[in-house]
Amino acid sequence: MRLVWLAILGLAICGLSPVANWLILPLEERFPRPEQIVAYDGIIVLGGAVDTVVTGGRGDTALTTSGERITISARLAGLIPNAKVIHSGGKGFVISSQATEAEGAARLFEDFGIASERIVLEDKSRNTWENAVLTKQLVDPEPGQTWLLVTSAYHMPRAMGVFEKAGWEGVTAYPVDYRTRGPEDTSLGFSGVSKGLRRFDLAFREWVGLAAYKLTGRSTTWLPGPETVNQAAR
Repeated sequence: MRLVWLAILGLAICGLSPVANWLILPLEERFPRPEQIVAYDGIIVLGGAVDTVVTGGRGDTALTTSGERITISARLAGLIPNAKVIHSGGKGFVISSQATEAEGAARLFEDFGIASERIVLEDKSRNTWENAVLTKQLVDPEPGQTWLLVTSAYHMPRAMGVFEKAGWEGVTAYPVDYRTRGPEDTSLGFSGVSKGLRRFDLAFREWVGLAAYKLTGRSTTWLPGPETVNQAAR
């Protein structure tokens, strides 16, 4: 009976209290957006915005809750008209009818009016490390070039650490897909257990990912930030 009450207490704490926000806020606040958008050579968009299973089954692009990665990248493409738009993302797991993230992203980029000659698709990567390594092989960046890296704010610390470890230079973080308003959410709980648990799971997995990538030599430090990663001039 005691274990049952402990489980209920754990669900209440993780699902209704602000604990999930306490976990995700340090990640989201780690990298600010650039103060101004300059003439970057390319916009690198990490996968995670496309539901590859539904996209493959329905024949049209289905977005996840991280859809801002693509929609805001389209806006950035309009602000930087000479920049390449590079989407990196393959298949997370194998289902016969599954599409790649790159397929779904390419369809939307073209719908947004981005010229096909500007679009570069990396469609083999399955995780953030492969995003950095395979995209670098595909693009072959030259010294002095600058890149805007677009991914969810909570994922940006790990992404920036991985890209630096993989040998990328001149990369600037452009976080999107914020899940909180900012520090004011440290006292904000949730109206439903499922909502809090989803955010708790998201943040917890990201902290585990940061530790795993550092331990396996795939990141520069435990918690990459502006003071530890060499960003392009902002």
